[in-house]
Amino acid sequence: MTLAVRYTGARALDTAPVEVSAPGPGEVELAPAYVGICGTDLHIFHGDMDARVGTPAVIGHEMSGRVVRVGPGVQGPRPGDAVTVMPLRWDGTCPACLAGHRHVCAHLDFMGIDSPGAMQQRWTVPAHTVIPLPGALPLDRAALVEPTAVAVHDVGRACVRAEEKVVVVGGGPVGVLIALVTRATGADVRLVELSAHRRRLAQELGLVALDPDAVDVCEAVRQWTGGAGADVAFEVSGAAGGVTTAVEVLGVRGRLCLVAIHARPREIDLHRFFWRELTLVGARLYDRSDFERAVALVADGTVPVERLISKVVPLVEAADAFAALEGGADVMKILVDCGDDLQEGMA
Repeated sequence: MTLAVRYTGARALDTAPVEVSAPGPGEVELAPAYVGICGTDLHIFHGDMDARVGTPAVIGHEMSGRVVRVGPGVQGPRPGDAVTVMPLRWDGTCPACLAGHRHVCAHLDFMGIDSPGAMQQRWTVPAHTVIPLPGALPLDRAALVEPTAVAVHDVGRACVRAEEKVVVVGGGPVGVLIALVTRATGADVRLVELSAHRRRLAQELGLVALDPDAVDVCEAVRQWTGGAGADVAFEVSGAAGGVTTAVEVLGVRGRLCLVAIHARPREIDLHRFFWRELTLVGARLYDRSDFERAVALVADGTVPVERLISKVVPLVEAADAFAALEGGADVMKILVDCGDDLQEGMA
């Protein structure tokens, strides 16, 4: 048995023992060290994803940890290795997979949503999902590789180039990570965020953050770009107003990358798309190359993810951490410490 955080119904979590089985062929058993709580986890907590998430369900997918055991036929990972996980299983036979886009498989299993996740002291996963980590990378920072991989994929989908002008609408963890990855490409970036706490954090990271309640964002972008408008905008807010802003700041042939999950249809100014020949691209999840790039960016400090960690709580206090995030307290990223002695013994 192992201890796990389980979703048991809308706004209800428990910490309970669950069964652990030995890894089978092609599987790896991990001891998660830290698991991040993200916006998707909050959607689960609110009951918004009950069509996909059964109860009780072990949640969590942003993680770092160490290999405990490997099953028959596994090459590569060895007990004691520091790793993270790309939490995707695909069927390999659908049109998306056959076209090389396995991360948008028609029958995708997103671990931590569609199947048991990482917020437990032992977690068995397919070996192909395991991503090695540099030995010197602290495991708390490594828990943010997954959201950094999201940002890497988003920036790639938007084809951001050096010296372009980029606007990121929404300054939560993924928005800030997109801004940092964008900056690493050599582009110039502005972040738009309502929360004073998040703006301060972004500014401490060297980003320019705009308060849409205090400034006319479109006018600020016009002045910044010499009247041309932004080359790229990322919509990360998930709000109707964020969509409007992201479209309005774009210049001729600008690219809008939709990152946030919008639960309902939004109005969008299609005339502006016609008039300025704008492009809209969606960005969902990541592939292995995105993860490997994210590991490098986190390991060398290009993306200083440690500045996003607001607090670390033990496994038994995970429910309180969800409540803190839901309440909008001045927090960015909360990590759950899975509290396994194995981590200290192998550190």
